[in-house]
Order: sequence, then C-alpha cells, then structure tokens
Amino acid sequence: METTTEKDSNYANLEQMTLAEILQNINKEDQSVPLSVAKALPQIEKLAAITAEKMKAGGRLFYIGAGTSGRLGIVDASECPPTFGVPFDRVVGIIAGGDGAIRKAVEFAEDDDQQAWKDLSAYDINEKDVLVGIAASGTTPYVIGGLQQANKHNVNTGCIVCNIGSPVAANANYPVEVLTGPEFLTGSTRMKAGTAQKLVLNMLTTSVMIKLGRVKGNKMVDMQLSNHKLVDRGTRMVMEATGLDQATAADLLKQNGSVRAAIDFYTTNSSTTI
Repeated sequence: METTTEKDSNYANLEQMTLAEILQNINKEDQSVPLSVAKALPQIEKLAAITAEKMKAGGRLFYIGAGTSGRLGIVDASECPPTFGVPFDRVVGIIAGGDGAIRKAVEFAEDDDQQAWKDLSAYDINEKDVLVGIAASGTTPYVIGGLQQANKHNVNTGCIVCNIGSPVAANANYPVEVLTGPEFLTGSTRMKAGTAQKLVLNMLTTSVMIKLGRVKGNKMVDMQLSNHKLVDRGTRMVMEATGLDQATAADLLKQNGSVRAAIDFYTTNSSTTI
C-alpha cells in the first residue's frame, strides 16, 4: 500500500536551508499534529472506553510495536505506575527484538509476524486484556501478526497508526488512525508520526486511569513518592485538601504512604469536611 508517512517531504534541498529555516519548517509541520489527532477523537474514545471497561474488570493493557513505535509504548507503560500508582504489570509495553531494542535497533525484528504473539504469550494474555498495536506506517509485520493472533484468541485489539486503510488498522477492533502526512525529513516517522502517537498514548492512559478512579479532582493522588520533588508535590496536595500546615501534612503523607491514603486518613479521623 502507498503510505503518506513514506511520501517525499514537502521541502527540498534541506541541506541548503539555514539553521533558522530548518527549525521554522520543522515547527510548522509539528503544529499540524494536534489538529490531526483531533480528527481521530471519536476513534480514541472508543479505544479508551473498551480499555477502561476491561481494566475495571481486572484486565491489562498491552502495547506492541517496533522501533520508535515500540519505544513510545514502553515509555507510556513505564510511566503509569509512578503517575497513577498502578502495579507495573497492568500496562505492559513490548518492543520487537526485546528490551535490547529499546536502545539499539535489532535488524529485521519488525519483519517477523510470529514473534509478537510469542512475546505476548509469556504474559498469558487473554480475553480479559486489551492489545494495542503501534505502527506509524500501519504495515509492520510484527504488529500485524500480533493483532491477528490476538483476534483469534478473543483479545480486544486496537491500534495507533498514521496512515488510512492500513493492514494494522484492518486487524484492529478499535483502530485509531491519525493522518500526519509526509515528514519534514522523508520517512522519518520519529517526527510528526511519533509525536502523534505520543499524544494519543497520553490521552489513552490518562483518560482510562481517570475512569479507573486513579485521579481525585485534578490531582495524581496515587502517584509514587519516589523523589523529593514528588514528596513536595504530594505534601502540597495534602495541605490543599486538608488545610494542614506543611510540617503536619508532610508527616501525614509519610505515615500513610500516598496522597490518597493521607487524605482518607484525615477525613476519617477529623471532623473537618474536605
């Protein structure tokens, strides 16, 4: 299939541009990405709805991808535990070629249409889970094969692609297609396509975690307190919710281990209404 992500750049002779021109033109192209994502909001909503439904029932969210797409899935999955306090195995990112491919490309790993299901089977993926294939081109054999096998095993499938009518989308129950067009640097889908995928991933897990009750108001009350910055942020959240001074709020947070637990403890043991 002809993919718009592989079409020639709208810009010629990049090496003859000044540095300012290069940066201005990249920025001009980047500005089109959120508008492209906006057009896919109904598709994103459907994928988020089934993901929230399955995860509320105890299911998991899996990502598969190759290269940049695989790395983006791993980044999103790895950020869910510290941000939302979910166990590390609730959102899982898998990249073609294994974890070594996160840092160094593994030749032809994306061309194996059997390996993704082998990788997923190590996690005992089943009909309670959701699998999202990430592929800018929408033609990656690793992702296509994984989705096909998942469908055969009654696993709900989705995808995030940057072309319309791709084989990946054809094998997904809940496809998300964000048409980003030619890249500034021809075929370099780590640019606009990668940005679009990151935006969709942010939207997917953030909206799902909100629906799973992992957010209170607009605060990350279940975040892991893994560094001083986050402890300070958590202390401010407790202060805001309870009216306590900084020292007392910090002690309460330390004793209870999370913002949510600290606020709940205060609510239970105080006549003050939050």
